[in-house]
Amino acid sequence: MGERLPRAARIRLTRDIRKVLKRGKRTRTPSLDLHVLDGTGRRPRIGWIVPKLGQGIVARNRLKRRLREIARRRVLGELWEAGRGCDVLIRARRKAYGASYAVLEAETTGGLEALWSRN
Repeated sequence: MGERLPRAARIRLTRDIRKVLKRGKRTRTPSLDLHVLDGTGRRPRIGWIVPKLGQGIVARNRLKRRLREIARRRVLGELWEAGRGCDVLIRARRKAYGASYAVLEAETTGGLEALWSRN
């Protein structure tokens, strides 16, 4: 199998998720809402929110697996290399359920680059 996403690299607590949603910067793509909270002073962490939106559990789990893999392969690696201690939260929108892996990956990386270029 492949590498696992380390537990320390995930945002797991509800209070941490709320903090990123409330204080972080946000951008929208057709399939995703991306939230970033800079200056957490720790290693980069990532989390995702996949609401039901009328979808079944199989579709939700497939989408969660795709987002987790994008986070593991692309987002965390780039954040780690750049030395950015920030929290990233990815929230799926309705169109994310029909999007391919390539589209989700492009929207994630493009949206995060747009957020970071605002600084």
